[in-house]
Amino acid sequence: MPYFSSDSTVHLVETLLYSISTALYLPVLLAIVGLVLHLLICFGAFIGEWRERRRGIRILVDTAQAQMTASLAATDGQPGLDARLERLVQKADADGMRRLDSVRFVVRVGPALGLMGTLIPMGISLAGLAQGNLPKMAESMTTAFTATVVGLACSVTAYVLTLAREHWLRSDVSDIAYAAEMLLAQHATNSTPAHAVHAAPHIVRTGA
Repeated sequence: MPYFSSDSTVHLVETLLYSISTALYLPVLLAIVGLVLHLLICFGAFIGEWRERRRGIRILVDTAQAQMTASLAATDGQPGLDARLERLVQKADADGMRRLDSVRFVVRVGPALGLMGTLIPMGISLAGLAQGNLPKMAESMTTAFTATVVGLACSVTAYVLTLAREHWLRSDVSDIAYAAEMLLAQHATNSTPAHAVHAAPHIVRTGA
């Protein structure tokens, strides 16, 4: 049975970890580039939505109001209108959160990829220093610091976009819930005898 000393075992593990780290070098750099492209798409969508809001167009609110109006028209005296309106409010909230998650993703992943893109080239540069290859070391260190800057810049930019989108989402969900309350009160007024018009309407609750 072959004998493995502790030094040879440690060297074997270190070589394995270094090989894994080196193998992740290119995928991490490609992931950072992909993250930048994804952030540019999110930024373009943000600018487009900002322009629409300046013109008074709010797609989430308009879509939800159209769906609630259609649900009210299709009720035809059937019970459960309040549940259907609440369902539409929650669906609008979920749709807004889904769009927000695409930006939050960059906030969380950007620093992690930047850190990986820093540490991996630093290990390669130290290996080059041990071999006396100074140009290789300088090249790896340049890549390491660039990856850090890009990852943090993506994270900060995405965080600013997230703050603005969260404010928009809270405003939209509040207006959608108000529209649902008004439709429900109007429906209750139209379908209730005159002496019972002042009954308290049901309050639609949202998850926002």
